[in-house]
Amino acid sequence: MARKNIFFLALSITLSLSAQYYPSKNNWDRKKPNAVGISQSSIDEAIQFALGNEYGGQKDLRLAILESFSREPYHKLQGPTKERGGPAGMIIKDGYVIGEWGDIRRVDMTFSVTKSYLSTTAGLAFDDGLIRSIQDKVNEYVWDETFAGKHNSKITWEHLLQQTSDWSGALFGLYDWADRPSRDGKFDDWRYRELKEPGSSYKYNDVRVNVLSYSLLNVWRKTLPQVLKERIMDPIGASTTWRWYGYEDSWITLDGQHMQVVSGGGHHGGGVFISTEDHARFGLLFSRSGKWNDQQLVSEEWIKMIQTPASAFESYGYMWWLNKGPRAWEGLPDHLFYAAGFGGNFIVVDQEKDLVIVTRWLEPSKIGELVSIIYEGVD
Repeated sequence: MARKNIFFLALSITLSLSAQYYPSKNNWDRKKPNAVGISQSSIDEAIQFALGNEYGGQKDLRLAILESFSREPYHKLQGPTKERGGPAGMIIKDGYVIGEWGDIRRVDMTFSVTKSYLSTTAGLAFDDGLIRSIQDKVNEYVWDETFAGKHNSKITWEHLLQQTSDWSGALFGLYDWADRPSRDGKFDDWRYRELKEPGSSYKYNDVRVNVLSYSLLNVWRKTLPQVLKERIMDPIGASTTWRWYGYEDSWITLDGQHMQVVSGGGHHGGGVFISTEDHARFGLLFSRSGKWNDQQLVSEEWIKMIQTPASAFESYGYMWWLNKGPRAWEGLPDHLFYAAGFGGNFIVVDQEKDLVIVTRWLEPSKIGELVSIIYEGVD
């Protein structure tokens, strides 16, 4: 009996030592950086760097958007915007908060970080078998005119996720060719350009991202914010303050219900509005390969798939940026992946070190330097 008790005591100690820490809904434990193998000085330096390198654009994001995309034909705001706060961020190691700055509970626009949330709803559809294969053509699932024609009918889910589809058309009054047009040429050159074979050319394009959102709504047959809330945000203990918006005219009728197609960014307003703290929970889920406590919320297979580099652009995966190819941060591990949005919004994930970095309103060109400062103190 004594041996049995010793065995179970040893087993209990082993399990407690090996168990990963997850924050509860209303509490997130803090630790000193030195306790988890990172120098205090590097964290202090990183925080001061983030505070000293605030994004230089307008705090009134309505004006910042209009100024930044003023050269685009027909550009206008169609979704909500919100005046932003100041720099904010969190550094998470082994699940614990080891550094933070600014108002981490303030809800702000997050622009194209939204794309990584959108990608997650695609992953859930894949996990559930609603999408049989990412290589399937989307017109097998969405049979209206969206993917009609010789070119658009070739487009697969992977092409949309990797932004290599070159989908051609208009959605909610927005033309694909008018989104971030080439610096070369003029109106007619953009409008009547030669289409690229799907998969052969990368182009960052919010209209096509919104086509993915529209397509996923057709697959789920319920709104994507509802899917995200029920399957991801509630289980990870996120607050009730985040929102996901579309445009004023991005409503469709599906199964007799009036539903909004949410946008994949804030290019025309809308997208996910969220706190730094909720971003950090989302990042921790991906650092832990889609697992939260004893629940596998997103399959490990999908977490690996999102890190699949586009053949046309090695720096981009399934709506997550990869630290590879032409956009790689020099001197940092190539296994890092991250979500990125206008105005210096980032969620950086290192699964190998179980490290998550969230920063808001950092001058975008400074992100590599910020991450490097942190890694200088990592054992």
